[in-house]
Amino acid sequence: MTRLSEQYQEAIAPSLKDRFGYNNALQIPQVTKVVVSMGVSDAVDNKSRVDTAVKDLTRIVGQKAKVTLARKSIANFRLREGMPIGCMATLRDDRMFEFLDRLIAVVLPRIRDFRGLKDNFDGRGNFSLGLTEQSLFPEVDLDQVEFQQGMNVTIVTTARSDEEGRALLEGFGMPFRKKGGN
Repeated sequence: MTRLSEQYQEAIAPSLKDRFGYNNALQIPQVTKVVVSMGVSDAVDNKSRVDTAVKDLTRIVGQKAKVTLARKSIANFRLREGMPIGCMATLRDDRMFEFLDRLIAVVLPRIRDFRGLKDNFDGRGNFSLGLTEQSLFPEVDLDQVEFQQGMNVTIVTTARSDEEGRALLEGFGMPFRKKGGN
């Protein structure tokens, strides 16, 4: 059991139960999965960029990343249906908690001029954030980085509202901006 999963069981779940007045333990919000994805903008011109992104993402998340393919053809971008354009990985259980722990404790504090995360909730308690470069993660060797690549992280929860989702993620230590701040 990871540090964050123990913290959820011992402290976060009881505090959420008291705060929101849940009658049943299954009503308490929890994180179900974390989806990490990279869209490779130059994949049309250089096919090896997708392979490099897959290697980097695999190293970061600790499991094999899946190559994502274009769903539609877009002539202006010289994009054809079925072409590889990025990669993604879905994390659950222990890998999910380990990734969240590294994201909160190591990666976010490394961001230059970081003042907290904006409220990027979707209305159902799920949270998304974007990172500008993969070199923020300690698993990535800076000497082997061929190109800077951003990534999207989506944290999927069972919360029914943004308020519940925010309370859950704040319990894990997610550094949100203060209300009223820019």
